Amino acid sequence: MQCEQPLKVLILAAEIVPFAKVGGLADVVGALPKALQALGHDVRLIMPRYRQVDTERFQLKTIFDSVSVRMGSFQVPVSVCEGEIGDHIPVYMIDAPRYFDRENIYGYTDDGERFILFCRAALEAVRTLNWSPDIVHCNDWHTGIVPNWMHTVYHTDPLFANAATVYTIHNLAYQGIFGYRILEVAGVATGGFLYPQITELANVVDIMGRGILFSDAITTVSERYSQEILTPTFGEKLDHLLRSRRDRLFGVLNGVDYQEANPATDRYIHTHYDADSLDKRAENKAFLQEYAHLPVQENVPLLAMISRLTDQKGLDLIARVIQPLLTQGVQFIILGIGDQHYHELLQNLAARHPEQIAIFLTFNTELAQRIYAGSDMFLMPSRFEPCGLSQMIAMRYGSVPIVRHVGGLADTVQEYNTLTGEGNGFVFANYDAWELFAAIVRALCVYRFKDAWHEIQKRGMAADHSWYASAKRYVEIYRDSLEFHKSGK
Repeated sequence: MQCEQPLKVLILAAEIVPFAKVGGLADVVGALPKALQALGHDVRLIMPRYRQVDTERFQLKTIFDSVSVRMGSFQVPVSVCEGEIGDHIPVYMIDAPRYFDRENIYGYTDDGERFILFCRAALEAVRTLNWSPDIVHCNDWHTGIVPNWMHTVYHTDPLFANAATVYTIHNLAYQGIFGYRILEVAGVATGGFLYPQITELANVVDIMGRGILFSDAITTVSERYSQEILTPTFGEKLDHLLRSRRDRLFGVLNGVDYQEANPATDRYIHTHYDADSLDKRAENKAFLQEYAHLPVQENVPLLAMISRLTDQKGLDLIARVIQPLLTQGVQFIILGIGDQHYHELLQNLAARHPEQIAIFLTFNTELAQRIYAGSDMFLMPSRFEPCGLSQMIAMRYGSVPIVRHVGGLADTVQEYNTLTGEGNGFVFANYDAWELFAAIVRALCVYRFKDAWHEIQKRGMAADHSWYASAKRYVEIYRDSLEFHKSGK
């Protein structure tokens, strides 16, 4: 039967673990292909080669010295090198120093041109490989032009004519909004602007909007987020467009790479443990307290955050409750970078309360794993959260999540019920500092009862948030997208 045939899946993304990471996008695109391959599919990835991607470390080899890429009326030569992840899954990298040999991945005035170049080069590299994908899986605004091209520039290309496009929204807030010139660079200016009926978008180019409009199927990274973005509250001015395509919109919860996130084998943590040896976890807590220059006290609740330090992640709520929270006798560790005013606020708090607060203004994978393994509670009071991986990793390590009931957090964390013993964390509904504070106080109360606390930890550790189930759902959507594509609608 046709539906049993393995699929050839091309995945385009701006960042992929372990090569380059800014956010959760990189984790997803680094893990999903392994699960798809385990299900029997032929998966290949493409990303830019940034300055930070070390050729020798990742054993990259050049496969094409020069591929010609059209950018507006110009031809730009790029080279293509190849690395791999997992069990020999190819990762092709577009090597264009003028565009990508820079200190950072994002944040430049020519980001529109940079990622148009990447996308066009990616498709031209596939053409040079003479490999015809069944699915072109695009991720976030950086690749949103590709579904548009499949209806225009590459519409009659035999290599791509039968390929369906799947477009994953990891965070709707970042849409890639540019002026008219970007359409000329992309070679689709004849189509003009797409949203004259939407005042805010009538005279701009919204690349994510184009991905949503032209793709055969659209996915988000949790079931709840797929419903939330249909509303004005979470739709970021694209809710009207999303509602018009709701029959093609699917929510698939991200998974966690359980080979990497495993307290029984994690090379970064002090002492290995599992759900049956939670007593060993105390050694990780003591090690973390010592590392953070906090008093080593086993019975003092240790709260943690690993996050971008922005309003989206609830830092404004944390700022409002931090003083009353400290009177509860807790310790608090925060790892992350973000808005400068939060850097200063947290540094000042740590200076005033050195025995209770430790701040690490960086991103450090080794320290992150130690925080998961050593903290008692993990805070994610997000304003919105498309999926969230941190709460799932925290549960995997026995750190009990305290979250807002939104997006993927609502799909994965249920309030602990003291009467029935059900639930795996603590949840608050409204974006309100005192609701957050109340959820933390509920957690602190239960924390005093070690048997009940261990049951919450074990329930979180037993949950299956692996990529296997998510990858199976993606395969179903891939097959649906092929049917959508054949229908021509």
